[in-house]
Amino acid sequence: MREVIDLFKINEYFRSEDFKFTMILIRRSPLTILGISITLLLIMIALLAPIIATEDPTKTDMSKRLLPPSMEHPFGTDQLGRDIFSRVIWGSRISLFIAVAVVAISLTIGTLIGLVSGYFGGKIDEILMRITDMFMAFPRLILALAVAAALGPGLFNTMMAIAFVDWVFYARLARAMALQIREETYIEAARAVGASDIRIIVGHVLPMAIPTLVVRATLDMGGTILTAAALGFLGLGVQPPTPEWGVMVSEGRRFITEQWWVSTFPGFAILLATMGFNLLGDGINDILNVRARR
Repeated sequence: MREVIDLFKINEYFRSEDFKFTMILIRRSPLTILGISITLLLIMIALLAPIIATEDPTKTDMSKRLLPPSMEHPFGTDQLGRDIFSRVIWGSRISLFIAVAVVAISLTIGTLIGLVSGYFGGKIDEILMRITDMFMAFPRLILALAVAAALGPGLFNTMMAIAFVDWVFYARLARAMALQIREETYIEAARAVGASDIRIIVGHVLPMAIPTLVVRATLDMGGTILTAAALGFLGLGVQPPTPEWGVMVSEGRRFITEQWWVSTFPGFAILLATMGFNLLGDGINDILNVRARR
């Protein structure tokens, strides 16, 4: 019965004026459409990697070493004879998984700390924000490098290192939203009828903060892919022979002057994915701002 009610609500939303207005805003923004298209393409490639990839991404064949792009190998081969096209396709899974996992962890931790700090204020706010300031005092990439070096290379450690750095931005943003929302009249009304602090935070403050946090999370997806690629490039991220874009760029830097394709195609994949998420985040931000003004 609940599933039927949910489907009815979804159907009603698609027929509502809000949905039509949102679609009008999207159609009027070519960059938003481009961002959505790139993001959907990245997701489809990651999901269909076993079908799209023409070869095993870890299979080596020294007889095909450093072959230029051709019909058999659209992106050429690397120094071990591995098909770069297949490695780029499979690398989309790694990069997308890192981006989603890191943003989810950072968003959860940062939102929790920020909402508690902003809602309660006082000493709790002072302590939590001074801890946040300590993390923000270090450059993002430098701190991620330090944490990754301490934890050691690997996929899980890469995600933990980036999440360890990124949560502070969500904490600051969630705190600012909580400071604003807690002064609203309906929050005072909820307190007056005896609602607990946890219920007010979860039921009233969090839903109002979610749109802004989602915009930030979408924009951070591209930055997370860049940071993960940087760690892989420096040897502190995902390790070979895993097909990760940053590692592939690092492996091809020795051949960049003659065998340009080894680094160029994974580098272009990083550029495309980052640009797609940034355009998508900007588009969502513009839509929410217009809807708010409306």
